[in-house]
Amino acid sequence: MNATAKSGGQLLVDALGHHGADRVFCVPGESYLAVLDALYDASIPVTVCRQEGGAAMMADAHGKLTGRPGICMVTRGPGATNAAAGVHVAAQDSTPMILFIGQIERGMREREAFQEVDYRQMFGGVAKWVAEIDHAHRVPEFISRAYHVATCGRPGPVVLALPEDMLVETASVDQPDPWVQVETHPGLNVMSDLQKRLWAAKRPIAILGGSRWSVEAVSAFSRFAERFDLPVACSFRRQMLFDNLHPNYAGDVGIGINPMLAERIKASDLILLVGGRLSEMPSQSYTLLDIPQPSQPLVHVHPDAEELGRVYRPALAIHASPTAFCRAVEGVQPNPEATTGSYAEAAHADYLAWSGARPQTPGQLQMAGVMDWIESHVAEDAIFTNGAGNYATWLHRFHRFRKYGTQAAPTSGSMGYGLPAAVAAKLAFPDRTVVCFAGDGCLQMTMQEFGTACQEQAAIIVLVIDNGMYGTIRMHQEKHYPGRSSATTLVNPDFAALAKAYGAHAETVERTDAFGPAFERALASGKPALLHLKIDSEAITPMASLAQIRKAAEAATA
Repeated sequence: MNATAKSGGQLLVDALGHHGADRVFCVPGESYLAVLDALYDASIPVTVCRQEGGAAMMADAHGKLTGRPGICMVTRGPGATNAAAGVHVAAQDSTPMILFIGQIERGMREREAFQEVDYRQMFGGVAKWVAEIDHAHRVPEFISRAYHVATCGRPGPVVLALPEDMLVETASVDQPDPWVQVETHPGLNVMSDLQKRLWAAKRPIAILGGSRWSVEAVSAFSRFAERFDLPVACSFRRQMLFDNLHPNYAGDVGIGINPMLAERIKASDLILLVGGRLSEMPSQSYTLLDIPQPSQPLVHVHPDAEELGRVYRPALAIHASPTAFCRAVEGVQPNPEATTGSYAEAAHADYLAWSGARPQTPGQLQMAGVMDWIESHVAEDAIFTNGAGNYATWLHRFHRFRKYGTQAAPTSGSMGYGLPAAVAAKLAFPDRTVVCFAGDGCLQMTMQEFGTACQEQAAIIVLVIDNGMYGTIRMHQEKHYPGRSSATTLVNPDFAALAKAYGAHAETVERTDAFGPAFERALASGKPALLHLKIDSEAITPMASLAQIRKAAEAATA
C-alpha cells in the first residue's frame, strides 16, 4: 500500500516519533520552519532553549542518562557554530546524539548564501557521521541510519543538514522498522581466557568507564567483583558506574587521583578496563600505562573494535558492549581453591580515607560542610550535574555516588555544561532531585538556560560556587607565574537577584550553617531554585589556598 505524500519536515518528525524520540531540544530558526510546523501536530515535547550550545548540551545529557540519542535542532550558520560546543562534548564523552541543522536551499550552494556552511567540513573531525538529506523520500532512511550510527559501537554525535527546500518537498515513503540497540557479545573463548587470567592474578583491578551501561549491567558487575574480591575503580566522571560505598570500590581514576589508587594500578598484575578508553585525564596524562605496550597485562572490553589497540595494546581484547559483557561475566567463576583475601577491602579503606578527609578552607562558608550536609540529607537517587572548574572537585572527590544514572558531567571538561544538563535531567526524570554544581565563571557560559528551566518548570537546584574568578586558570597562573594574575578576575552579578527575576526561588548563602535550611527551602519551593554560595577567593582548591600555591611556586623558583 502506498504511503501518503508528506513534506520532508513531516517525514522527519514522523521518523523521530517512529524511533522513540521522547523530546526535542531546540532554538528555532527560519531555515527549518517546516519541521517546527510538523512538530505542532506531533506528540514529541519540544524544549525551547536560549542558545544553541545549551540546547546541544541538553541533548547530550539526555543521551547520557537514557542511552537513547538526544535530539537537538538548530538553524544554519551561527546556530550550528554555537551548537558545536555540545557536539564536542558528545564526541569525547561517547554520548548518542543527533543534531539537525537547517540549511540553505539546494540551488544556492557554492555561492556563499546567507549563513551557508559546509557541515561535512565543519563537523567532519568531531561527529561520527555528517550528511545532508538532499531528497525528501530519503528522510526515513537517513533518520534510521542516524539512530544506528549514534548508538552502535562507541556512541557519539551524528549531524544531519536539512536544506530548506527539501523540507517542503513532498514524497510518499514508508518508515523502516524502529531502531533497536545493536549489541556486540563476547565469545565463550575470550570469557574462558579472562577467567584463567583472573585465577592467576594476585593484584587485579577493574576500571569502569565509557557509555553503553545499564542498571542491570552495573548490578551484574558488582556481583562479579564480589566473587573475585576484585577492587573496582571508575574512570573520570563515571563514578555512578559502581556504588561508592560498596566494599569493593577503590575510587575514581580522574583529575587529582588518590595517590594510593594510582600506585595500586601501576602495581597491578591484571587491569580489566571495561567500556572506557583511559584517555588523558584518567590516565594521568598517559603515565599510568605505557604506550603502546602496557607493563601491566591489560584486558580491554569495548563495544568499538577500532578502540581496541588504538592507544594501548591489550593482552586480551574483548569486543563487546558493557551491557553484553556484564551479562556474560555472570558465568565467570572464581578459583574454588583460592583463599578469600582482603585486597579489595584494603583498596576500599584507602578510598574511604581519601574521600572522607574533609579539609577546612579559608572563609565562613566551608564546602566541606556543604558536602557533609548533602551526603546526609539528599536522596541516593538524586542526579548531580556539573561543568568544569576547581569547584567540581568537591563533588567528584567528596560525594559518594550510590546508584547508576545519578551523574551527568562532561569528560571533555566543558564549562557551562552543568545547568543545561540539569534541565535535561529534570525533564527526563521529573520525580528525582536534580542538583547542579556550577562555578561563577562556569555558570555564566550558559546562565541564559535558567530561563529554559523556568519556562519548563523544571525544579532543579543550582549551587553557584562563587569565588569571583576563573579559579582553575588562576590556580595555574599562581603555579607558573606567581603574583601575576591576568584575565582571570570576574565582577559578578547578584546571582540570587538574577534568578528571582526569572521567577525562581533564590537565596544567597554566606555561612556553612545557613546552607542546609536554604537547600530545604529551595527543594520545598517546587520551583527552579538557585543558591548563591559565596566562598572566600583564597579557597581555590580543597587542599591549598591561593596564597599557599603562590608561596610554593615562589619557593620553587627562588
